[in-house]
Amino acid sequence: MKQFRPPVILLALLLMLGMKPAGHHPLVLRFQNRVGNQPLRLSEQTYLNQFGEPFSVEQFKYYISDIRVTGEGQIEERLLNESHLVDEGDSSSLVLHLSSGLSGIRTIRFIVGVDSLANLGGVQTGDLDPMLGMFWTWNTGYVYARLQGESDSAKSPAHRFTWDIGGYKGPSNAVRVISLIIPDQNGQQQDSMINIYVNILKWFDGKQPLRIATSPVCHQPGALAMQIADNYSTMFSVGP
Repeated sequence: MKQFRPPVILLALLLMLGMKPAGHHPLVLRFQNRVGNQPLRLSEQTYLNQFGEPFSVEQFKYYISDIRVTGEGQIEERLLNESHLVDEGDSSSLVLHLSSGLSGIRTIRFIVGVDSLANLGGVQTGDLDPMLGMFWTWNTGYVYARLQGESDSAKSPAHRFTWDIGGYKGPSNAVRVISLIIPDQNGQQQDSMINIYVNILKWFDGKQPLRIATSPVCHQPGALAMQIADNYSTMFSVGP
């Protein structure tokens, strides 16, 4: 007897109705933005970076795209192809509801940034809507990540500092691939929820030292944006 396979139209209808294919289970990603071991509080608290520079944060946003996980037998599954904007100012964006057909999830992989097709694709909708303030121009594309606030160390008007990181062309491509191992908890890998901790302090000293006093502003692709992207590529970790 031939095995029954639901037609493509039926699968599409199930997805439209929010129903998951058989064997899939909910998987929740929670992004917890921090400054070292402290929870991030926008415009409420002053922190110190590794160089003793005081700073407060007014905006902290970044795009997560192309989310994939691997499970038993190194089987890989793509959970999200499009881009999701994590915005500390929007609590709903810190929790991402997905579904997976894998058990024993061992790794999660994603990119920080927006792929080149989206950068060149004209006006976008959803999380890529230019009205969200994360789009520069047609030839520079999207801001992949933003850290903005105030610091007495910034020699700019009103002591403001803004690091807007983007760029998709050649040597100025600021897209970064992040691969994280899921901790083994009592012999089990997490299958229902993954907590991703995001440490802002890595922006200043993830791979190389960058001081607010020296570089309070980054508003275009280039060498400084690449250095900051290298730094914040180390800001992610998975924990309980």
